[in-house]
Amino acid sequence: MSKHLAGPEIEKLIQLLARVPGLGPRSARRAALFLIKKKEVLLKPLGLAMQDAAEKIRICSVCGNVDTSDPCSICTDPRRDQSTIIVVEDVSDLWALERAGTMQVKYHVLGGHLSPLDGIGPDDLNIAGLVNRVAEGNVKEVILAVNATIEGQTTAHYLTDLLHPYPVKITRLAHGVPVGGELDYLDDGTLAAALRARTSL
Repeated sequence: MSKHLAGPEIEKLIQLLARVPGLGPRSARRAALFLIKKKEVLLKPLGLAMQDAAEKIRICSVCGNVDTSDPCSICTDPRRDQSTIIVVEDVSDLWALERAGTMQVKYHVLGGHLSPLDGIGPDDLNIAGLVNRVAEGNVKEVILAVNATIEGQTTAHYLTDLLHPYPVKITRLAHGVPVGGELDYLDDGTLAAALRARTSL
């Protein structure tokens, strides 16, 4: 039987922090103690910010992004290219592409990838929404920016077949040697993908 080292409120804080990805019980205890020590400058403002976010956060009904408005600020931005959609598995992937800042386009968040072994089929993902957007006729290119996993590639193939009847160009992110990467440290799959995706100079 484990000992309770603090009051129930602190224990609850630790338990909730331990459920955050990347934080186990030990890291959660350290984080909770740090927050408690910084109660006025961090814990209270964080609590208010989390309460505010919980009340105002919305899932965009168009693309599946997380924002405080629906449709989200990306979908309503008139400066973005309306004819290109980048399809991602999760909102974190969308945020990563936005940080790169290379393309001012629209997005579509699937909410995961196909995984029959885990019971995740097409109806469990935001695939119908993507097909509806393409069917409207304004989209000229769909960029499949799914993860380079077996499940990600299965999802990409499924989407390619599904969108094939529509007059839309379907592309995917290049896979291969990362910028700054050394060949000696890369796995065989990455090297094979880099060779297949080689370009002319």
